[in-house]
Amino acid sequence: MSTPTLVGVGVGPGDPELVTLKAVRVFERADVVLVPSTETSGDDAGRAEQVVLAACPAAATKLRRVPFSMAQRRGVGTQRRKSWEASAQAAVDAFRAGARVVAFATVGDPSVYSTFSYLAAQVQAVVPDVGVSVVPGITAAQALAAASLTPLVEGQESFALVPVTAGLDVVGSALDTADTVVAYKGGRQLPALLDLIRSRGRDGVLGVNIGLPGESLTPLSEVDAESAPYFSTVLVAPVRTETGGRL
Repeated sequence: MSTPTLVGVGVGPGDPELVTLKAVRVFERADVVLVPSTETSGDDAGRAEQVVLAACPAAATKLRRVPFSMAQRRGVGTQRRKSWEASAQAAVDAFRAGARVVAFATVGDPSVYSTFSYLAAQVQAVVPDVGVSVVPGITAAQALAAASLTPLVEGQESFALVPVTAGLDVVGSALDTADTVVAYKGGRQLPALLDLIRSRGRDGVLGVNIGLPGESLTPLSEVDAESAPYFSTVLVAPVRTETGGRL
């Protein structure tokens, strides 16, 4: 890379074997690798950091933890804004110290419900000559579909990805219009979400820790809605009665 570049790198849902070859090459060549540290991870390595270390041990000496707040689920509050600013400042400091490539590792994909775009905008506002690039990663939706052997879409089917934090009315609209619906961030509203899905006469599967040792796949009809974690993923697929029926 001829100019200083900030690279958003998706490391997938948690299984280091799902990290792309391109992502590993970026980590190997980067001068600094930023990894988010949340309230949950505390002094321990967060999920993104764990994946980076497993997929690219050579990055260990380049890692720098940046604060990310998960306390606020929606909106832009003080904690979230401060974490963005701290992360952007870490990247800016690295470039000013001579770094040519700064990578920011994010779980999943940097273009799907990620804060990378906000980080990049803040860095470029301070250091305008910094370039930005993105290395895509496998999403939780894809990982859950693979683990549960459920095709996301076939033939002419449509697909909708929605965060439950956007509101149950948004999820309901997706259920009414899309063949396959994947819902993120539903843990706290899971009882109401399940009621909504059932009211539409639909069913699916809930996935937790996909690709990790604690992985669980549970039909929605068997889910204990009160105990599901915040980052559970729900996949609602259409009823398919024949091969190629929607071609």
